[in-house]
Order: sequence, then C-alpha cells, then structure tokens
Amino acid sequence: MSLHINIEDLLTARMVESDRIEYKEGWNPDAIYRSICAFSNDFDNIGGGYILVGVGEDEITKTARRPVKGLTTAALSEIQRKMIGFNNLLQPVYHPHLFIEEVDNKQILILWIPGSSNRPHQVPEQVTAREKRYFYYIRKYANSIKANIEEQQELISLANQIPFDDRSNTLAKVENISMILVKNYLTKISSRLAEQVGKISDQELLAQMELISGPNEHIFPRNVGLMLFSDKPEIFFPCTRVEIVDFPKGDAGDYEEQDPISGPVPEQINRTLKFLKDKLVKEKVIKPADKAESIRIASYPYQAIEETLVNAFYHRDYQQREPIEIRIYPNSIVFINHGGPDRSIRLESFNSGQVRNRRYRNRRLGEFLKELQLTEGRATGIPTVLKALKDNGSPPPSFKSDEYRTYFEVELTIHPAFEQTNQVDGNEVVNTLKEIDDSISQLLSIVPDTVRDNVRDVAGDIAGDIVRAIDRAIVVDIAIEVREVINEKLEKILLFCQKPKQRKEILKEIGLVNNVKNYDTYVAPLVQMGWVKMTIPDKPTSPKQQYRTALKGSIISELLNYIEDGE
Repeated sequence: MSLHINIEDLLTARMVESDRIEYKEGWNPDAIYRSICAFSNDFDNIGGGYILVGVGEDEITKTARRPVKGLTTAALSEIQRKMIGFNNLLQPVYHPHLFIEEVDNKQILILWIPGSSNRPHQVPEQVTAREKRYFYYIRKYANSIKANIEEQQELISLANQIPFDDRSNTLAKVENISMILVKNYLTKISSRLAEQVGKISDQELLAQMELISGPNEHIFPRNVGLMLFSDKPEIFFPCTRVEIVDFPKGDAGDYEEQDPISGPVPEQINRTLKFLKDKLVKEKVIKPADKAESIRIASYPYQAIEETLVNAFYHRDYQQREPIEIRIYPNSIVFINHGGPDRSIRLESFNSGQVRNRRYRNRRLGEFLKELQLTEGRATGIPTVLKALKDNGSPPPSFKSDEYRTYFEVELTIHPAFEQTNQVDGNEVVNTLKEIDDSISQLLSIVPDTVRDNVRDVAGDIAGDIVRAIDRAIVVDIAIEVREVINEKLEKILLFCQKPKQRKEILKEIGLVNNVKNYDTYVAPLVQMGWVKMTIPDKPTSPKQQYRTALKGSIISELLNYIEDGE
C-alpha cells in the first residue's frame, strides 16, 4: 500500500514538524518501540508521528540525510516478521501502519503511528529482553521519554478523550465521503496513493488514511473525513460556514452581508481567501526621499490574512453551532472564531508570539491543512501573522476573548497609508446621543408635579405618563429628533432590556456576536448615557451582570412609538 502523504514531505520535514518524525539508519526495535508507544499515546494531541527506517538524520538540518542508506529486501522481510510479535507486546496491542517506499533507488521502511483511540499504551523498555519491564512513554519535543507519576496520571485521564476531529461520526455513512475529493487531495499533494483510487476498494483506501473506523460490519467515517471530503459538511456540523459582513461606515452604519461560504473546509478556505484578497489587499509603491529603492506596501499583508483564517478553521470548536464570522470595517478586519484558546494561555502571550497550545482541539485537521500548504505548521500561526504585519509596516494585531474563552477574536488593522477616516466607534456614538440626552433632560424638567412624584430610577409605565403629560408640539419635535439619531439596533436594545438581560442575550437580540467590540459600540454608550443601567454597578465584569433600561431609555422608546402611532 502506498503512503498517504508525499514522501518528500517526511524526508525534508516540510509539512510535518521535525519533532513528529524520527529517522533511523538501522533497525533498533528497543528504541523504535519506545517511540511507537510514545507516538500512539499522543500526549499533546498533535497527531502521532512517523518513523523512517533506513534513513539517517542530518544533525544540522534535522532532516533526512541524502541519499538514504536504505534496507535490503531480506532485512525488510525480517523486520515485518518480527514486528508481529513486538506489536503484541504493546499494552493494549497497537499496530502501526507500515509502508515500503523507494527513495534514491533504495527501499526504506516507514511506520505511521497515529494517536490511538485506545490510549494509554505501555511497552517494555527493551522489547528484545527476556525480562520485560513495562513503562508508559510520551513525546517531549523530539524525544520519547518515560512518563513520570504526574504525567502517567494525566495520560490515564486522557483515555477515551479523543479529539473531536478524530472521532467516529455515527450519524454519517462511509458514502458521505466523496472519493473524488479524496483523489483530488492525494493528487494535489503528490501522494502515490492517488494511483490506487479506483483500483482498491474505497473502504480499504479510507482505512489506510485513517478516515474511517470501526469493525467491518459497522464502519463509520471520522469527523475529519467529513470536514475535508464531504460535499456538505454542514449536514454533520451545523453552521460550518464563513459569514462575511461588510460595515463600510462602521458598526453604527448600514451593513452588507455576503452570501455564506460553505462546502468542504479546504474549499471554504480558498473561496474566502479569494474574496478577501480581491476586496481588501491593495498595494502602493512609496519612493522615500532618502533611499534609492522604492518600498512596496500592502493594505493588509496577504500572509497575515491567510494564516489568521486557516487558524480559525484549525482551532475552532466544530461542536458549537456558530459560524466563523469575518467583519470588514473601513480600517480593519475582524475574524471571530468560536472555541477560544485554553485558559492556561494568557492573551498577552499572543502579542509576543510565544504561544504554544498544551493540546490541540483538531489534531488531524491541522495535518491535512499543512499538506495542502494552507498553513505553515503547528505553533507557527501567530508568529507568522506578527512577522507579516511587522514586515509590511502595519500595526500589530489585536487579540480578544472572554473570561470563559468561548470565542477568539483577531483584528488586523489596515496599513496607515490606506487608512480611511469615516469609521464609527463607541465614542462617536456617545457624542451623537448627547444631544438627545439633553433634550430628554429638558423634557423631564417640565414634567408636571403630579407626574414627577411617581418618577422612579428604573423605567416602567411612568415613561408613557411623562410623554403624554407634555405639550404635544414639544413631544413631536423631540420625537423627530430621536428618530433621526437612534438606529434600529439601539432601539431594539432599549425595548429588549425592559426586563434585565445579560450581555450575550442583548447582542444576540440585535444579531451580533458576543464580543468586546460589539459591546463597546452598542451597549456601552447606552450605559454611559444612563439610558441603560447595570444591575450590579459596583462589579461591572461580574458574570452575573445584567442590563435594564432606565427611565430615559424608556422615554426614548415611548417617543419612537409616539411617531409610529401617529400621535
């Protein structure tokens, strides 16, 4: 059977990180089986690893030494015979995938060891010794080491905790995986396995790629296979799509929604990148007065956009029914991905580029995306974004999440040379609302005493009494002024919060994602004006915080209704 990835990618450690590859010039079963055990335990959910036998390692580049040494046909036969017994020494039993490939006119042996669904595994320290002492092994950087007591306990706790993309999907069928898409993928990465499509059964080929699992009588596709090779993955993962919203005048202005982008994950990525590149990536050539060479700058460096988008697909939580959202503003792009970073990672770490996930949510998906050259590699996404922006002279990105890490937001700011001046922010909204607030204050100052005595801090029916108690001509003038300034979203908030509501409920009501930017643009100005009040004002960030429309806010709602009712 042919290897499912390009052999050169393993020899050069180009698409698979070097710490997931071991080069062995000769057959040393004791060391090799310790590594097989460590890769199968997949302590960090990075996707297991590969062992290439008959290949020496270049100590400087940490890649294969060329030409490879190779193995004789007799040696290959003997190795395969002995591996049957060695595999049975692993507890529980584990069988790595075995391939024989021709490289530099020599034969080499490749062992692919995916993360096991039956972990944790242990193996004798020396499989060739008569007396066998069993240990758990894990990977630390590029080494296979014995797990200490704490690591053993953590490893045991990982039993049955299979990353979502590597789990079987019992609601799908093998036929839901398109063999056309599979062949296109294998052809694109120059895998010799592409030649086997149509020559062997689909089930055999998909099993070789670890895209299906289960006994022969009850086989199901794995989630990663449906994400990548199903024509309609949204059937199995609702909201697996990209939604793009353009705000040419900022949050407070009109917006334009693009048609959602759906389909297999690679297709979504490519279509989204094409749209963003065509719409946003512009170039200018600047001739500095003190330099002979011109400088070429981009509004947004394409590499930063690409890496940010791919990371959103790689790290998103496919169990959450939320799309990847991209919000385009006059001077920035915001990528919102649901399923935030682990709480152990401080947001400040993203700004320095020193981010290393403890474990990966989708260990297999990232491997496929790297083979398609859609991402550079594990733990390189944020550093790549930072470097691309710095090299272009762009401002650094902004990273946001909430206390519970339910989402992750990355904002890329346009290069200053392309900056527009018509963006609306929360402060501008407040300035716009101040005139209305003054008018409402004047209205309250002329409320009759009989009504004034009933005024409460929190709005109720009294707001209607106040409006009806004022001279109609005055009310009409103020009502018209209110209608010209208050947009639909602010109106909805004032009406919705007649009873206390949480922030996420408010933003959902007006059709927006629960993030800091949306809060600062729509909710915070109303709080600052005193039109909406916090239920726990002394603890603004309390998770139990709610918001309720205050008296002035209710009066504004009454004035808006006043016009609509034709009073």
